[in-house]
Amino acid sequence: MTGAGYAVIVLLGALLFGAGLLAGRRTARPVRISDVGTPVEHATFETLHTASLAAPPLRAGLTEDSARKSARRLRSLLGTDALCLTDRERILVWDGEGGHHGEHVMEQVAELLASGRDTAFRSDCEDLDCPLRWAVAVPLTVDHRVLGALIAYAPRESAVLARAAGEVARWVCVQLELAELDRSRTQLIEAEIRALRAQISPHFIFNSLAAIASFVRTDPEQARELLLEFADFTRYSFRSHGDFTTLADELHSIDQYLALVRARFGERLAVTLQVAPEVLPVALPFLCLQPLVENAVKHGLEGAVTSSRITISALDAGSEAEVVIEDDGIGMDPERLRHILRGEGGKSTGVGLLNVDERLRQVYGDDYGLVIETGIGAGMRITVRLPKYRAGVHGS
Repeated sequence: MTGAGYAVIVLLGALLFGAGLLAGRRTARPVRISDVGTPVEHATFETLHTASLAAPPLRAGLTEDSARKSARRLRSLLGTDALCLTDRERILVWDGEGGHHGEHVMEQVAELLASGRDTAFRSDCEDLDCPLRWAVAVPLTVDHRVLGALIAYAPRESAVLARAAGEVARWVCVQLELAELDRSRTQLIEAEIRALRAQISPHFIFNSLAAIASFVRTDPEQARELLLEFADFTRYSFRSHGDFTTLADELHSIDQYLALVRARFGERLAVTLQVAPEVLPVALPFLCLQPLVENAVKHGLEGAVTSSRITISALDAGSEAEVVIEDDGIGMDPERLRHILRGEGGKSTGVGLLNVDERLRQVYGDDYGLVIETGIGAGMRITVRLPKYRAGVHGS
C-alpha cells in the first residue's frame, strides 16, 4: 500500500470516529423540547409557554405592575414592534420601540374607551426613521366594563395583526375576569368571617366577663386564668390576617371558648376532647369549627334541666382529617335543618351552620359540605372532613 493510500485510510477512520463521537454525544445528552416535534408543534409549544408566563401577573388585575410584567410576553405573542397597555386614564406600560408615540395614545383611544369598539389608526409620526406607522387598539373589558386598551404597533397595516390583537386582548380579558373572581371570592370570605364574628354574641362576652368577675374575690387565680383565656380567644377570633388556620390553632381557640362556658355553667356542661396528634397541622378555613361548637353548646344546654355532654374528636382518616362535634341536647327537626342549609332559615337562624357549610364547599368542593345527623330530642352530630392537603390552602 502506498503512503498516499494509507493516509486516505487514516483520514477516513478519523472522520468515522469523529462522526461516531458526535452521534454518541447527541444520543447521550438530555432531549430538549426543540429536539423533537414538527415546526408547528414547536410554534404551538412556544405560544402556550409564553401565554403561561404572561398569565400570573394579569391575575392580579390591570395595574401598572401587572402590565409591566406581562407586556413583553404579550408583544412576543403578537410578534409586533411595540405594544402599549392602558387603563381608562393613563398608559400603564410601553414595550418596544417608539416610546415617543405614548404622548398621544390616550387621545387616540378615547373613543374606544367610551364605546368599547376596536379601532385602527395611522400613527402620523413625524420621525422618518420611526418604523411604527400603523396601530390597532382593542378594548380590555370585564363584565361589559371597559377597563383599558391593548394597542399593537406595526410598520404597515395588517389584517392578520388586527385579528391577532383581538384574540390576545380576549385572552387578557379572561385573565382579568379571573382576577375579578379572585377578588370577589376574597371579599365574600371576608364578609362571611365578619358574619361569623358577629355571631360571637355580646351576651356571651357579657356573661364571660360576669363569670370572671364572680371569681375575683373567691378565687383570684382562677379569675386571672379566665381573663387570659378570654383575651386569647377574642384576639384569635378577631385577627385580621389569613383566610386559613391550622386545626391545632382552631382547637386551641375552641378550648379557650369552652373554658369560659364551663366557668359559667360549671358541672352542667361536660366536654370530651379526643385529638390525634398527626392531624394538628392540617389547614382549614378560619373560624370553621368554632361556630359548630357554639351551636353544640347552645343546643346542648337549651332547656337542659340537669347537664349536657359535648364530644369533640379530630381523627386521622387516611388522606383526610375527620372532625366530629356531637351533643346530647334538644336536637332539631331535619326538615328545619334542610331549610337552614338552603339559606331559608331567616337572617338570625343557623347563620353559623350555613356559613361554615358554604365555605367548606367553596374551598374543597361540594363533596366536603357538613354532614349533620339530628332529630327532635336526639341531639346533633356534625361531621367535617378536611383534606390533609389542598392547593392554595395553607395555615397561617
